[in-house]
Amino acid sequence: MRIPKNEKVQQFLEDIMMSDECKFDILKKLREIVFKLCPAVNERMMYGGIMFSLDDDFGGVFVSKKHISFEFSNGYQFNDPKKLLEGTGKFRRHLKIKSQTDIKNKEVDFFVKQAV
Repeated sequence: MRIPKNEKVQQFLEDIMMSDECKFDILKKLREIVFKLCPAVNERMMYGGIMFSLDDDFGGVFVSKKHISFEFSNGYQFNDPKKLLEGTGKFRRHLKIKSQTDIKNKEVDFFVKQAV
């Protein structure tokens, strides 16, 4: 796992690891996908989750009771032939990740590639 440069991100991950190992494992895998596809990504805590950015924010991961939401800032522009993205806002779309299997089934890497 890539060690966060941001201390608040590190603390957030440690807190999740202590409270919910399953969600921590999902977060770890989502971060791996982001950094594998674009090693130059920066991360910081914002809105209670981890925001990812290059020149601008392109998405983030947020933990809720029943799932982890991977939000995409301009998801409305994405190619989504299988209609996997959720949300009806002006710009943002998201994937609800409830298990490791969802990471593959909801094609997280396909959408992260579009975001970066």
